Amino acid sequence: MEVKETNIEGCFLMEPRVFGDERGYFFESYNQEIFEKKTGAKPFFVQDNQSFSTRGVLRGLHFQKGQHAQAKLVRVLEGEVLDVAVDIRPGSKTFGKVVSNILSADNKQQMYIPRGCAHGFVTLSKTASFFYKCDNFYNKESEGGVLYSDPDFNIDWVIDESELIISEKDKVLPTFNEVVLD
Repeated sequence: MEVKETNIEGCFLMEPRVFGDERGYFFESYNQEIFEKKTGAKPFFVQDNQSFSTRGVLRGLHFQKGQHAQAKLVRVLEGEVLDVAVDIRPGSKTFGKVVSNILSADNKQQMYIPRGCAHGFVTLSKTASFFYKCDNFYNKESEGGVLYSDPDFNIDWVIDESELIISEKDKVLPTFNEVVLD
């Protein structure tokens, strides 16, 4: 597995070694020992989540606060997305930094997003199945978010604004300057 550190401290882009032949392919999508050795992170994943979205669906930017913060290991099983993480950890040397990568079923890349980062993605293909592991359980009272179009981040979501499909809840999230972090 090839692991590259991103511009956010503790956030990594990973590309598995894929073995393919005329029958198809095989790859190890996760190995705790290799993951810890290459990243230095030691998450204990307790929850797997999966979503299905059509082109233009933007989900995010979401996070869990306090003791319910979550690290995530995300990947795409079908289709293609632009995956985005934002460091919202006060005191972090990469506080306020944004990283984005195209994750797809074809490139089989994964992104590890540490606790204290907001996360979101937009579906670039006709449809996409998005899968992620979390190192903490979801807690509704601890959920938070940052507006996807926050000018402080200037995120290029790749798709024209008129094509985005966004939940009402995500359309009214606060800007980064309005978010209360604890």
